[in-house]
Amino acid sequence: MSDPLRLPDPMAAVARLPRGAAVVARGMPPLALPALARLCRQRGLRLLVAGDGRAALRLGAGLHLPERPTPGLLAFLRSRRPGALLSLAVHGRRGLFRGRALRADAALISPIFATQSHPGARPLGPHGWAWLARHANRPAVALGGVDERSQRRVPAQAAGVAAVGWLGS
Repeated sequence: MSDPLRLPDPMAAVARLPRGAAVVARGMPPLALPALARLCRQRGLRLLVAGDGRAALRLGAGLHLPERPTPGLLAFLRSRRPGALLSLAVHGRRGLFRGRALRADAALISPIFATQSHPGARPLGPHGWAWLARHANRPAVALGGVDERSQRRVPAQAAGVAAVGWLGS
């Protein structure tokens, strides 16, 4: 997952990801997205654009929905190509309901651990994360404070982990 402050240029991190991994482009300048989309295609990675349905459609990418309103969401839902993933941020019960209503493919549940990206956010912890994941009714990905050490504490039911700082190092 890119981050405008902690991983503004994710190209080097993306080049290290294994085939089949997904990349969430968050807070990137629009002009940088086509190069990222090309790299993802070359490496067999899935690209999701965070918070911009029209950009996702232009790039043939998936869409990641933050909790805030997302421009182009209806256009994306109407014109969504087969295989274009729809994921959403889940920080509590409201996110679970939204995921069901939109039939999202995956839920990025966060923050599982304390994170530099959102220093004031109270971590869910493995048990709180697992409760949300059980009720998500879709694959759940752990996000927030995930690094080489903490990833061992992610519940086994996680479909995967997402990271920012760990990838940039």
